[in-house]
Amino acid sequence: MPVAPDVRTLTMRRDGLELSALHYGRADAPLVIALHGFPDTPHTWDGVAPLLVAAGFQVLTPWLRGYTPGSASRSARYDLMAVAGDVSAWQELLAARHTHLVGHDWGAFASMIAAKQQPGRWDSLALLAIPPFGGGFAPGLVRYLPRQALLSSYIPVMQSGFSPRLLARNDAAFVRALWRRWSPGWEFSEAEFAPTAAVFADIDCGWAATRYYRSLFTVQRSATREFSRTVMATPPPLPTLALAGLRDGCMSPDLQRVLAQHAGVQHAQLADCGHFLQAERPNEVAAQLVSHLKAVHDAQ
Repeated sequence: MPVAPDVRTLTMRRDGLELSALHYGRADAPLVIALHGFPDTPHTWDGVAPLLVAAGFQVLTPWLRGYTPGSASRSARYDLMAVAGDVSAWQELLAARHTHLVGHDWGAFASMIAAKQQPGRWDSLALLAIPPFGGGFAPGLVRYLPRQALLSSYIPVMQSGFSPRLLARNDAAFVRALWRRWSPGWEFSEAEFAPTAAVFADIDCGWAATRYYRSLFTVQRSATREFSRTVMATPPPLPTLALAGLRDGCMSPDLQRVLAQHAGVQHAQLADCGHFLQAERPNEVAAQLVSHLKAVHDAQ
């Protein structure tokens, strides 16, 4: 998908990698850092970012490390603690006085971690398709866990050694099937899918992207243990919005609702919408985000 003329690409060197991001809007506006998830790219925010800019914000949409050739290396770390560090580094690079975190899927986890690590650094948090975790056991949670286990059955496949080649095969047919399963009813175009297909056609990028899953259970690594502790810690004392699609085929909408209610955060569920809600319904998601962000600024 071509980048619009009013969007510029930024790069940053970190941990021996060249990280990349798309930047929209004026550098003196409050900053929104919007992170994508798996299997996706920053282009998932193409419909949302211009609406946030029109509402008075600048927007940065980074590629997760490993999702570009310049950031895919067999010697680098690919885990969510490293991504949370990347988020902080992007914020330092732009030196924005006010910064809001918005994340989808893996990006939501990374945003949550960054917010828990340094809550005073951020103005607000918005989580898409991932609920807020931590703060003790949520009543009513158990009844939804069997369904979630079924929805998460793709994870062992992603942890396997053959996953990069599986994802690349037949023009990323497996990834295309995940999009359809996770967002049933979304008739995405070839142009919308093309940036993601390009990522997973690259075996090195596919290896790095699936390394995130292999890193989840490597308990011998301090980063894995730190991730588990941080995710289960009390949610950060930040204004938080949780958004979900009622037809999400990856993360149970019921589980998302229960955990959002337990955390006491503002939450909404979009009807006839699946996992990739920001790409499916950019106008509705942008309206929810603008309302959330402006309420934070009005309260400051």
